[in-house]
Amino acid sequence: MTTQAETRPSAAAKPLRWAADTVATMREGARLRLDYSAQSLWSIDRMIEGIRREGAPDAAVQEVLRGFGAYAGEVMARQSGAEWWATGGDHWIRTPDGRLWDPIEEARRCYAGHGSLRLLCRDAVGAGSRR
Repeated sequence: MTTQAETRPSAAAKPLRWAADTVATMREGARLRLDYSAQSLWSIDRMIEGIRREGAPDAAVQEVLRGFGAYAGEVMARQSGAEWWATGGDHWIRTPDGRLWDPIEEARRCYAGHGSLRLLCRDAVGAGSRR
């Protein structure tokens, strides 16, 4: 028997680990259960907004934002059949229509007050279904 992780491209290895770590951290630290649903991204957007309001320096939250972005990317992959792609140390989601999405950068944009992981997922899943 193979697990989902064993059948995924190698580009997915790190983002899958980052996403799983985020799920565990949110469950243990914030008492927030993340279920890889598109609806759970509302909570992630609110968490990022709360961290931003606290005024944490960018450097202090980069790992957290990477985890939130990887979680959002994994939601996108599960919702649309997308795959993780890696190039030059960056990780992207490629939807079945061939478009590339950058949920980790979107998490950073969200922290800066200019993005939404929920909306990125909605757009990517919608784009993938319009092939």
